[in-house]
Amino acid sequence: MLKFFGAAMVIAASGLSGLAVAGSYARRPRELRALRSALQMLETEIMYGATRLPEALDTVASRCDQLVGPLFKQAGVELAAMSGVSAAEAWEKALAKYYPASALKPSDHSILIGLGRSLGRSDCADQVKHLRLAMEQVAQEAANAEEDASRNVKMWSYLGFLGGLVFVLVAY
Repeated sequence: MLKFFGAAMVIAASGLSGLAVAGSYARRPRELRALRSALQMLETEIMYGATRLPEALDTVASRCDQLVGPLFKQAGVELAAMSGVSAAEAWEKALAKYYPASALKPSDHSILIGLGRSLGRSDCADQVKHLRLAMEQVAQEAANAEEDASRNVKMWSYLGFLGGLVFVLVAY
């Protein structure tokens, strides 16, 4: 009876780890789509609303998906604190807090770092150009993430449980 319980625990643990990996593959496309949508909102706030950047970031944070809202909220808080940080520094600080818990890859992170370097440094039209470039890059990464997810989600889901089963069969 104890062997059976141990075997079930091994299979469950390996299955859950496979599901966790599959979950990150499935979460990344959703997060990138939400990020693109939030960047479109930020573009609208800057271009048509002529909103100051801290308020624009707060507005976007309140309207966008919960997956990416914390990034924009933290950037707005950092910038509104008037602690002498530039918009780029505020964005990088917010990104440093957001990135470890996200499903984003280093290529996505570099796109966002590049965008941050242009925030608040130029006129409205130039910032919109940088936002549109970032949106295009994020859209391309989202398409790539969709392909990765379609290939890998089922594989990792099954692989976790089957790996645990193989381990149990070999061990006993």
